[in-house]
Amino acid sequence: MTSGVIASSESVWEAQSCGRARRLRRFLGQMPVTGVAGGVILLVLVGSALAAPLVAPHDPNVGDTAQRIAKPSADHLFGTDQLGRDVFSRIVYGGRYSLGASLAVVALSASIATAVGVISGYFGGKIDLVIQRFVDAWMAFPAFLLLIALISLLGPNLTNVIVVMSIAMAGGMSRIVRSSVLVVKEAPFVEMARVIGASDTRIILFHISPQVVPLVLVLASVQLGGVVLALASLGFLGLGIPPPTPEWGSMLSGRTRDFMYTAWWLGLFPGLAITLTVLSLNLFFDSVRDLIDPRMRGTGRN
Repeated sequence: MTSGVIASSESVWEAQSCGRARRLRRFLGQMPVTGVAGGVILLVLVGSALAAPLVAPHDPNVGDTAQRIAKPSADHLFGTDQLGRDVFSRIVYGGRYSLGASLAVVALSASIATAVGVISGYFGGKIDLVIQRFVDAWMAFPAFLLLIALISLLGPNLTNVIVVMSIAMAGGMSRIVRSSVLVVKEAPFVEMARVIGASDTRIILFHISPQVVPLVLVLASVQLGGVVLALASLGFLGLGIPPPTPEWGSMLSGRTRDFMYTAWWLGLFPGLAITLTVLSLNLFFDSVRDLIDPRMRGTGRN
């Protein structure tokens, strides 16, 4: 009897796994070539960043003064910088900070936007009015100028960069979340939950939020490329993750700029890493958005 139940459970699990695999293959089969290419490039970048100790041939923060400004070679694939540090190793390790910090910014920004948008849209009235006027003031300042001002005030370090970027970028997303909540809260299943006596907290957590989360995930994924570029821009201005941490934007700033005219590889390879990352993120997640949301399908390709 027990063996029959176990066999039946295993059959159900295998059938569900096969169904998920078929849906995944069908989903990937509908993705355009540009989306697949972006996904492959992104997979390589993320994989190399996660396996940085295995991929990087040298310590990213240890230089050899005898190898200062060395051209690309078999020992140093992307050459060395003015301190004799291996540029390839610094780019590989820099992916951890550039991609990891960008993902943290998007996650925190999406959480803030979801909380603000859901509370504002669900309760409405004076609460909505106060929150939306605050969001208006929030969005009145150009996001990048606000980033520069706040980070200059607080000081450039990893925690400050993540928190400030998250707050600065959450305003626009909260507006979209609020618009979705205004529609969802009038749905019949929400009205039924009110009728049977469900509290506001329960309705928000179990009825409103699950309907908003897919939209938030799509918005956050589309913003990820812009966050990588903004983080690199702050690093270039000296307001990002401070040296000697290998971050792509900071690799293009400081004393490095003094050597770029004679050592072309110091600017080419970090810039190429930023370009490929932003391009792959935009290509892949734009294609995913088009497939998930039928209203957006084909707009990116046309």
